[in-house]
Amino acid sequence: MTIRWTYAFIDRPRPGFGAACAFWTAVTDTRLSELRGEQQEFVTLLPDGGADACVKVQAVGPGPGGAHPDFCVDDVAEFAAAAVRLGASVVTDLGSLVVLRSPGGQLFCADPWRGQAARPGVVRGSRLDQVCVDVPPSAYGAEVAFWSALLAGWESRPGSLPEFHVIEPPSGLPVRLLLQRLDEERPVSAHLDLACADPAGTRARHETLGAAFVAAFPGWTVMRDPAGGLYCLTSRDPATGGVRAASAETA
Repeated sequence: MTIRWTYAFIDRPRPGFGAACAFWTAVTDTRLSELRGEQQEFVTLLPDGGADACVKVQAVGPGPGGAHPDFCVDDVAEFAAAAVRLGASVVTDLGSLVVLRSPGGQLFCADPWRGQAARPGVVRGSRLDQVCVDVPPSAYGAEVAFWSALLAGWESRPGSLPEFHVIEPPSGLPVRLLLQRLDEERPVSAHLDLACADPAGTRARHETLGAAFVAAFPGWTVMRDPAGGLYCLTSRDPATGGVRAASAETA
């Protein structure tokens, strides 16, 4: 099953939806689409210059929110069935859209491919290009095996540190997957990563837009957006996604 396009979904609680939309449009140099959904809960971040969108925002229920990937395919039912055979479960089947949960508990969606092909460019030295799935130790091996098998044709390899595993799409797809093994047992969650040519400069700009610094590690900086969602600024090449010298959160 060929993945034709990928999206990073930013999931934020309803009270922070507007703040999340304002922040992430500024970060990605995009504009908002019309709101969609029965409760106006979905919006797409639209790039200019002929590129196709690869980031969406969703208003969700109470809780911290997070992120999830969407995979656009020619045959949604076939992709969903393959995921179920590998251990996923179906959360909602709307026919043209299927919401699934990985064996470890990470949500993801299968959508129809609508011809998207033009990846957005680097924005002020950074690119939102990765969904990082944070996995407890007990589920890590199963999650690596599941995503590696489901995303056939993607390169599955260990990351720069033992706790990371990269699943990188073919050239041209805008969003890749990183699995991170946590130090503690807690539910699976996910956050967004940006590849940054100048993480310190990107951090400063994000802070002027309302983000807050949380913690710094060799290779990545943890931030909190104005809606309360965590994300990371990573020392990776925004053009290629690959790790640069002295970087650890991975490629």
